[in-house]
Amino acid sequence: MYGMVNKAVEDMVANHHGEATWERIKFKAGVEVDDFISNEGYPDETTHKLVGAASEILALPAEQNLEDFGEHWVLHTATNGCGGLRNAGGDNLREFLLNLPNFHTRAAFVFPELHPPQFECTQAGERLLVLPHRTHRPGLQHFVIGLLEGLGKRFSTPITVQTIQSRTHGADHDAFRVEWPEPAS
Repeated sequence: MYGMVNKAVEDMVANHHGEATWERIKFKAGVEVDDFISNEGYPDETTHKLVGAASEILALPAEQNLEDFGEHWVLHTATNGCGGLRNAGGDNLREFLLNLPNFHTRAAFVFPELHPPQFECTQAGERLLVLPHRTHRPGLQHFVIGLLEGLGKRFSTPITVQTIQSRTHGADHDAFRVEWPEPAS
């Protein structure tokens, strides 16, 4: 994974729990990197160790930690680091989700070593989408849930996310049902 992912984990922890807590997490994870370089590649195992140590030290279930990180990614990391790409996705939640399959194609121009996930988006109703997610990286279901919830907040649209297919339960990919209410008049 690119260093910007690990920097985002650091940012989330340090901003909410302090720099000393981040240092404890790095120590617990056995990660000796002082500063992650955003556009440099790091082993996925480094990120997994950091997230695992954060869950332990913060006394949060890994699922909750991943959801919090997904939301943080959308609301903070993507805003600061990928604003132009993010802004090209659409003006509202529905547009953004329908354009999501193209997002990583555009991101690959900026990050040539990116091995992105694949999103598909099927409109199942005016305020209901089905979003399959395929990746070679295991264990990201709750991160995607956090991303989706963060997008709901970004577009001031309360959403409900339901996992309808899970790699954890033997499927070859995860899939989510994303629904939102009709705007108040």
